[in-house]
Amino acid sequence: MNKNIQHLTDKNFKDYILNCKKYILVDFWANWCAPCRSLSVNLKKIQNEYINNLEIVKVDIEKNSNTALKYSIQSIPTLILFKNNKVLKIKTGFLSKEDLKFFLDKYIK
Repeated sequence: MNKNIQHLTDKNFKDYILNCKKYILVDFWANWCAPCRSLSVNLKKIQNEYINNLEIVKVDIEKNSNTALKYSIQSIPTLILFKNNKVLKIKTGFLSKEDLKFFLDKYIK
């Protein structure tokens, strides 16, 4: 079961975060960012392992600058883990598949 990673916008971000009952991992990225593209590959690789507990979403900072500003995104990629509309952890920079799982397992499993 491979669900597509959703792309959120300034318009739907708040409602999505408020209404989602699972953990949410938000990937702030831009198309021109090579580490962002590499991280996207790893997010796709792990998404099925966390499908019951985690939603993975992406926010393009170039098209959605208000959301990026709200969370003070200064470098990308930046991951923010949410639960119940609260920020649990912020991680900046590329993560290998193993580092990504280690990061998530601290909070989710």
